[in-house]
Amino acid sequence: MLSIITLTGYSQQSVTGRITSSEDGQGIPGVSVAIKGTNKGTTSDASGNYKIAVSNKAILTFSAVGFVGQEVEVGTKTVIDLKLASDVQSLGEVVVVGYGTQKKSQLTGAISQVSSKQIAEMPITNLGQAMQGRVAGVDVSQSGSKPGTVPKILIRGRRSFNAGNDPLYVVDGIPLSAGYEDLNPNDVASMEILKDATSTAIYGARGANGVVLISTKRGAEKGKTTVSYDNYVGVTNALDKIKLFSGAEFAEFIRESRRGVVSGSLYKDINGNPVPSGQIDAYADSKLFEAVELDGIAKGRTTDYQSMILRQGFQQNHSLGVQGGNDKTQFYISGNYFQDKGISEGLDFTRTSLRVNIDHNINKSLKVGVSTYLMYSLRNGENLNPYSFTIQQNPLGKAYDDAGNIIFAPTNDALLTNPLAEIVPGAQVDEAKKYRIFNSLYAEVKILDGLKYRVNFGPDFTIQRNGRFIGAQTNARKGGDPQASTTSQYGFNWTLENILSYNKTYNKVHNLAVTALHSIQKDNFEGSNISVQGIPAESQQFYSVGNASSVLGVGSILSQWTINSYMARVNYDYNDKYLFTLTLRRDGSSRFGENTKYGNFPGIAFGWNISNEPFMKGMTGIDLLKLRASYGSVGNQGVSPYQTQGLLGRTIYAWNSAAAYGYRPSTIGNPDLKWESSATKNIGVDFSFLKGRIQGSLELYETNTTDLLLSDQLPGSIGFSAVTRNVGETRNRGIELGITTVNANTASGFKWTTDFTFSKNTEAIISLYNGAKDDLGNKWFIGQPLSAFFDYKKAGIWQTNEADLAKSYGSRVGQIKVQDTNGDGKINADDRVLLGSDIPDFSAGITNRFTYKGFDLSFFFFGRFGQMIVSGFHQNNNALAGRYQQIKVDYWTPNNPTNEFPQPNKDQEFPVNNTAIMYFDGTFIKLRNINFGYTFTPQVAKKMGMESLRLFSSIQQPFIWSTYRSKYNGVDPETSGTAVNNGITPATSVITLGLNVKF
Repeated sequence: MLSIITLTGYSQQSVTGRITSSEDGQGIPGVSVAIKGTNKGTTSDASGNYKIAVSNKAILTFSAVGFVGQEVEVGTKTVIDLKLASDVQSLGEVVVVGYGTQKKSQLTGAISQVSSKQIAEMPITNLGQAMQGRVAGVDVSQSGSKPGTVPKILIRGRRSFNAGNDPLYVVDGIPLSAGYEDLNPNDVASMEILKDATSTAIYGARGANGVVLISTKRGAEKGKTTVSYDNYVGVTNALDKIKLFSGAEFAEFIRESRRGVVSGSLYKDINGNPVPSGQIDAYADSKLFEAVELDGIAKGRTTDYQSMILRQGFQQNHSLGVQGGNDKTQFYISGNYFQDKGISEGLDFTRTSLRVNIDHNINKSLKVGVSTYLMYSLRNGENLNPYSFTIQQNPLGKAYDDAGNIIFAPTNDALLTNPLAEIVPGAQVDEAKKYRIFNSLYAEVKILDGLKYRVNFGPDFTIQRNGRFIGAQTNARKGGDPQASTTSQYGFNWTLENILSYNKTYNKVHNLAVTALHSIQKDNFEGSNISVQGIPAESQQFYSVGNASSVLGVGSILSQWTINSYMARVNYDYNDKYLFTLTLRRDGSSRFGENTKYGNFPGIAFGWNISNEPFMKGMTGIDLLKLRASYGSVGNQGVSPYQTQGLLGRTIYAWNSAAAYGYRPSTIGNPDLKWESSATKNIGVDFSFLKGRIQGSLELYETNTTDLLLSDQLPGSIGFSAVTRNVGETRNRGIELGITTVNANTASGFKWTTDFTFSKNTEAIISLYNGAKDDLGNKWFIGQPLSAFFDYKKAGIWQTNEADLAKSYGSRVGQIKVQDTNGDGKINADDRVLLGSDIPDFSAGITNRFTYKGFDLSFFFFGRFGQMIVSGFHQNNNALAGRYQQIKVDYWTPNNPTNEFPQPNKDQEFPVNNTAIMYFDGTFIKLRNINFGYTFTPQVAKKMGMESLRLFSSIQQPFIWSTYRSKYNGVDPETSGTAVNNGITPATSVITLGLNVKF
């Protein structure tokens, strides 16, 4: 009887649960779950799940670095889910490091993280926008607001001229062959950005430009299925338009262009006398303007084609997710529909996607899983911009006749057709359809305690079809035969990885983690295209090119490449104080020469957790103080396949008296061509003070890229102009700072936090194919960035009292005065100077978040400072010849002796030395997002049948501060290249309303 009572009182039972953070609800891995008073226990897995056998009298203790520990009495409970409050949040965060995870406190490399919470803070169309201004050392830039546009992303600057500077993107362990823009941002759990060489060395030949690791959401062992619905809808409006001349101002601009000719004024009254600037003469006007222009002048007409083309755009996003599972199977399923209708007719982008992530434990030793992503997108107008036609159009003309029909040629100028004709349905079609199936399958086996084997297989399918049609009534055809073209592309890329990992703790202080990898990746790309002219019926567009009267061109392509890789990494730490990482990867690529297929890429890093030393225990204000140092070398294989081989090119021969086609050598093969190599030295400090009230990281780095893939010039007498060789060197130096502060956290529930990032990167060319000598032809200069502006420097406008001096330089009053750099009394190529670069002096971002009793408010500023831009509007749309409408500038006249822009002159297509007036300071500050929301209490949400409910509204980019806009009538100075030109659409502001629901 006593034995039975004893056994009953202390019966064994199995307890499961999930441990999450009270901050963001994410699972916490590595939490110690122990039976109090014993040495028995377990730890939570990567999703925060655990399982333990205990008696009903037991007390479980839950503890993790960076979190406040808890104790729970078991009793009759079989499921114990727990939320741990953050003690020092940054210490316990788990970061994906590639082929594994680590606690942030144990990192030795420069790795930054963007969480799902940050991604969800503002409505975004792609993941690149989530990184802008939020990650130190990552420069994200985008030109214009055209739907479907993908931002340009640079990590720690540019290194290469020809091999590309784009990062490598890895999704759920599988490197992407195509872009990241196809992904649904709502599916992403976190993004880790690997910046220094010791972090990226595990990706070897593709790690030179940094690596972005994207982890998608997985299921949970909660035993409860959660359904979530996230939605927002919004309207898009042009933030501003290009400031052009009004009808009256344009008429005066034309008059001045006739006054400004060298031979003498052509704007004369009935007696043949020149009419002075600022005065209008009816007779002179009648000889200068055509009838429709005179009608426009008389009626004070200003035909605003910009407003006619622009419209209010629309955005909507709907995501439905189902997440759940048990101790055997976990799943995450989501569907997404995103649509962005641009601010001009014919420009839109739609993406529909489905994701299924499943993980299944077959038994205690074997686990399998699959991630499948299906995507279909439709983009219209990638190569169209009807807005650009509005900038040159004469504002004195008429867009419509009295019956409301479009006037195709509003004036007698044959080159100026009506921009509205471009947006007539069917007149211009530019359609791109894309299908993508991206998979990641794995099997994981626990061989021994701490020893695991994992195999990953990732097939990636991409199919894309582009169709283009240009009708007769368009500016491109001007009544000629319609043209059409179609392009088809097929891509299949697959990755197979075998990973062996060993994790063990010895004597409770020696932590060892070893990872070994073999990987192979193959890519196959096919493409074909045809372009025709003379489509018999415009309704056929590009769907029946066989009916065309003539074929303009056909083509096809096949491109294949393979990478074979081996990698080993060792992580060791002693008592969480002394950290050591050693990495070596060996990559072989089919793209390189027979003698240089393989390259070795090592990385080594050390870390010292100073705050864990005994002498720091009394310093209660310091939570974390860690010093890191690393060095590594990584590669860049960004050359086209077959570039190392000698290629043939088609040519024309004279065969007797007849022409014949043949082939000749077009390039010289180089069997010694190899990777560009980037070696990085990095010193970092991680810190956290006052129980996480102030925390962040500081990085200093230098990257030297050698063996650049450059075209070495050859004498033309040998039949070839150049050969690609590994020559030259570039250098990047920089500083990065990221700080998070908790400014207020009151007992009443008010909390205010701030995230701040600062980045400064300096590019420099160290040597080229001719050594440490400048290349003036390519505008490459030793010690300067890879892209530098080398041109004449504007010194002003020649004024009336400088007539003789202007004449000595071959110029005259009212024209551009160029700096005589060498003082020799003449202007020639020797007077050009380095004006600046598109590289900013620094960039910064700051996010402030406020929460109070269910209400939340955040706003995010981002700025780039000190970079120079080329304004295409002030070059191409500043002809000052009096023929085309143009950007409104402060031009010189005898009555307005400005130093900004020269006097109009009809005899000049463009002003002499006009390139001197196209460079501007590109500094800007943007208020990128304001987000305001309210989360209902659980009690209210429950009454409505929901687990949680949040309503929010956001405003994206309501303000841009820039002298280029305010002083020179420019547009958004942000650009992904060096120029801001008329090929982009205006900056936009987006106002959205949305909700987040969980059931």
